[in-house]
Amino acid sequence: MNQGTASPGAQLGPSVRNFDVQLSPTPRGARLARLLATEQLRSWGLPTDRAEHVVAELAANAATHGRVPGRDFRLLLHVVGGTLRIEVADTRGDCLPGVRRPAADAESGRGLVLVEALADRWGVAPGPRPRKTVWAELDFPPEPGRAGPGARGALSQGTDG
Repeated sequence: MNQGTASPGAQLGPSVRNFDVQLSPTPRGARLARLLATEQLRSWGLPTDRAEHVVAELAANAATHGRVPGRDFRLLLHVVGGTLRIEVADTRGDCLPGVRRPAADAESGRGLVLVEALADRWGVAPGPRPRKTVWAELDFPPEPGRAGPGARGALSQGTDG
């Protein structure tokens, strides 16, 4: 992990939570992203199964395809009500990802296929230059006692980048 900044799970209200960390664009940084995200979600009492895989794939893509020497990637977890938004931003805005169906015997190329299968929504938000953010949203059942209007739903499709 490079000189990163982590806000250790700042709770902003009864159902709004954030976690933000910068990591080196290396295989070690990608593994650390998955481990930190999993631990943070556990501390919030949220399920980790789908989110752990989505973070692993997005972080691995940032370390592999979004790598620029000397520039970190950023992991953001944002929870509002019953929706977890995972964002991974890197400095290769010129290299936008897309889902490709790899050959059956291919050894790689299935990361975004997995993200597409596990996430309720996902996409890419360009900028500000030279960055891009790949995001995924996972819906969870509302917390007991917090059901009702606005307790669950998609977050904004945009990003502050």
